Amino acid sequence: MQNAFADLVVLSTKMQGYSARERTGGRAVTETGKETGKEIGHWINGKLVAGKSGRFADVLNPATGEVQARVALATQAELDHAVAEAAKAQPAWAATNPQRRARVIMKFADLINQHMDELADLVSREHGKTLPDARGDVQRGLEVVEVCMGAPAMLKGEFTDNAGPGIDLHSMRQPLGVVAGITPFNFPAMIPLWKMAPALVAGNAMVLKPSERCPSTSIRLAELMQEAGLPDGVLQVVNGDKGCVDAILDNDTVQAVGFVGSTPIAQYIYGRACTNGKRAQCFGGAKNHMIIMPDADMDKAADALVGAGFGAAGERCMAISVAVPVGEGTAEALIERLVPKIEKLKVGPYTAGDDVDFGPVITAQARDRIVGLIDSGEAAGATLVVDGRGLKIQGYENGFYVGPTLFDNVTPEMEIYKQEIFGPVLSVVRRKNYDDALQLVMDNEYGNGTAIFTADGDTARDFASRVNVGMVGINFPIPVPLSYYSFGGWKKSAFGDLNQYGPDALRFYTKTKTVTSRWFSGIKDGAALNFKPLD
Repeated sequence: MQNAFADLVVLSTKMQGYSARERTGGRAVTETGKETGKEIGHWINGKLVAGKSGRFADVLNPATGEVQARVALATQAELDHAVAEAAKAQPAWAATNPQRRARVIMKFADLINQHMDELADLVSREHGKTLPDARGDVQRGLEVVEVCMGAPAMLKGEFTDNAGPGIDLHSMRQPLGVVAGITPFNFPAMIPLWKMAPALVAGNAMVLKPSERCPSTSIRLAELMQEAGLPDGVLQVVNGDKGCVDAILDNDTVQAVGFVGSTPIAQYIYGRACTNGKRAQCFGGAKNHMIIMPDADMDKAADALVGAGFGAAGERCMAISVAVPVGEGTAEALIERLVPKIEKLKVGPYTAGDDVDFGPVITAQARDRIVGLIDSGEAAGATLVVDGRGLKIQGYENGFYVGPTLFDNVTPEMEIYKQEIFGPVLSVVRRKNYDDALQLVMDNEYGNGTAIFTADGDTARDFASRVNVGMVGINFPIPVPLSYYSFGGWKKSAFGDLNQYGPDALRFYTKTKTVTSRWFSGIKDGAALNFKPLD
């Protein structure tokens, strides 16, 4: 199989819709006229194709601030064509028995393992994650792929013999048809894999629209899926912006939409998809709290907060961004332990080695927004304990870096508490007792994840039972369920009835049909005595 990323440079000489101003010796140029070297199109019917819109977005290297490629932004016509081709390919794929579909997924998992370092490098170059974190991104997606190998057992229906006189009942789970995934920049491998693996193994065709900031990983995954044996057209990758999203939502052939991103966009997509008669599961923002009880191991709690608050530069929907120590003594002990741990964190580009703790945020605009929220917290009277503003890395002065930042004495009225910062900022909100701490979590509009650190089993059980949040950690800071459970938040963190991956994913990507049958006596054919194995 020819490598898709070797072809991307070739594509730059073939892209359609270019004006003379946009060409420089056949190489892509940015709006400032700087050559980028390659252009990224779409993956349609098993091959890379050039975009036709003449519209492009820059793909940046967050570590350096440089433009490394341009990605085509699809028109509605291009999206509709991808959907129509997927619809042609889907019936034959759905008719393939589940075990054979699972074999494709099995081979795909093997190829991901073989290309783990390559995929991690793609993630790091376009997102800015450290290489260990990027490998974790791929690995957590791979774990969902591995669970999907067992889809034949999960796709089985039910059967009742003699439900009535000579009457049998059985149900079957059937694919929806063409479905769509709209995925964010912060997990360029994991979330596309969360979407494509269950959708495809269930017999659907999928049109995937990854973030235009990190498009390359999805295209490479599509190439590996084809190498694993997926028929052409069953997985299409279409790059685009809001116009492409709206085209997905308005296309009558698309039966379901899965989305991960911010809450306002999740609400928009969920509303428009439902209005158009589609299934939708849309996952939005978060403001995840971790309660620290007086009996908690403070060193372990501080270690957990540093990892959960600053890993991936805080660009995780499951990041802990609010620490809630119960009691003044607990707060003082926690701050005392946090400060030296935070000050030792190493920030830098992914190329600096595996000892880098986290890298840049995704864009200059994201960096400026985070800095603005830090400014607002300081102006509102929160205590700025560790200030990450103004961080410059030698040799990478144009990268989008924000250092680890710690606030104390934050109150719920402050913008740094109310907003999802999506950056390396940890806020400490002190509470006098457990009930006040629990109420703080329950009153927050988001309900993605939460955690409590305590040595008391009664407190832990009470917290897990009462808190109105979808994923709960007990002495565990980022409670992302393993891949054979399901991932999903509550309140304004999720819209839709079914969660991502695990059993819920196969329910979301299939519909149930129930058959009532009665057979009258008739002529029976002779028996075949040979055993015919499944080929």
